[in-house]
Amino acid sequence: MLVSLFVCPLCQSPLQPALDTWRCDGSLNPKQTVHTFDVARQGYVNLLPVQQKKSKAPGDSQASIEARKRFLNKGHYKKLQALIGQTMGQLLAQREPVATSHNMPVNWLDIGCGEGYYTQAMAKITPDTIDALIAADISKPALVELAKESKAAGRLWYQKNTDNTDKATAIYPLVTSAAHLPLRAHSMTGISSIFSPILPKAFAEVLTDNGYLIIAKPDEGHLASMREALFDSVREHDSDKFLQELAPYFTLMNTYRVSAEMSLSADDLADLMTMTPYAYRAKSEKRQALVATVEKEAFRTEARFVVYVLQRALVK
Repeated sequence: MLVSLFVCPLCQSPLQPALDTWRCDGSLNPKQTVHTFDVARQGYVNLLPVQQKKSKAPGDSQASIEARKRFLNKGHYKKLQALIGQTMGQLLAQREPVATSHNMPVNWLDIGCGEGYYTQAMAKITPDTIDALIAADISKPALVELAKESKAAGRLWYQKNTDNTDKATAIYPLVTSAAHLPLRAHSMTGISSIFSPILPKAFAEVLTDNGYLIIAKPDEGHLASMREALFDSVREHDSDKFLQELAPYFTLMNTYRVSAEMSLSADDLADLMTMTPYAYRAKSEKRQALVATVEKEAFRTEARFVVYVLQRALVK
């Protein structure tokens, strides 16, 4: 079934994964040309055509990725990670009986996955539930990190058994654009977008009927003390402004909130600034002054998140 899960980003023909090179069959190409995409040695596949790039190296930089890895690996956002995993588990447990009885594959898309902090947790929490976990991001350096970790854990798509005895989650790291998803229509059971772009129509097109969408965003008051120290005026997060755009395609099921008090060292604070837009929005002297104050005493701030759970509306 996974053979037809992917589509060619150039001609939309069915795209077949293979160990060394993915190939489309060219059936939807007017010239019947077959397109090929090499598998990188780390295990990811680049499905982002040049014409879909808005810059030479789109997405997060290597410095931002490394800062985020250091910060998240210390557990500062662990509560959010746990909430997302728990929510996914509950949604998949309540799938329609007809889907479960027919052993329909469970495919999940983690869009804007970055280096995979949340993706790896999803794979651990739902090993007997998700068949294919598509980890997609426009940043190649981020996918390199995710693929390396997935490979080390034995979770890469080509490391899985093909005799249906191994139900462990298979991770497919893809460099791709959220606006041009290389996925067959209505093939995804669910999508997670964690601090990533929200594209209602594109998401609805790849989700199954009654498919799920989990969105995580900063909530009101997120990192308030840090933002107050960095900016002369602070604009509050408008977390639910996009819900109206989702309304034609999705129904809101639940809203959850989670927060975590953090006591940060100077290194932690520097990493937090580097992994957020504050790295370039705040003035350099303000960033330096804030870090300098933390050399004497840990900096306290609160992370606040809101998680929306939506379901794809049936097309009438």
